[in-house]
Amino acid sequence: MRRHNAMLWCYGVTLGTSLFVGACAHDTYQQRADLIKEHTEAFYTYLKANRVESAIRENEQIEAMASEMGRTVRKRASLQGTAPVEREFALMKTAHEAAATNWLALGQYFAIKKQYPQAKATYQRILNTYDDPTDQAYREQAARALEDLNILHPPSASATTP
Repeated sequence: MRRHNAMLWCYGVTLGTSLFVGACAHDTYQQRADLIKEHTEAFYTYLKANRVESAIRENEQIEAMASEMGRTVRKRASLQGTAPVEREFALMKTAHEAAATNWLALGQYFAIKKQYPQAKATYQRILNTYDDPTDQAYREQAARALEDLNILHPPSASATTP
């Protein structure tokens, strides 16, 4: 009887530990997803408060997270198709898209504020940074925005001629 109770206790501890470890793995993923959301919310809060430098730092944090997740996905490429890798890839894609969308919003912010050189630089950053085939939509939006800015604020003749 004592041996049976000990086995049940060990089984219970093993099951509880497995559930705890599984919950921790999910929590880590959820925590990072929540962190992306927090940085994005902070980005827009800072932008609304005209704290552009702080907004940029928040977006850089999102980009850094996406880069880190990209390295993790590449390291685990041999395990492609496994649930953790797929989840990491999805989270990386979410962070990457959030950062690109935020840069577009920052460019629009500068254009609305009539800070045309900053708006142009922001859109150019998108063109220079987001060069994967999956980023085509962001590059197209940035390129159109640059063309529109040239209508609002044409390059000066001195800037185009040496």
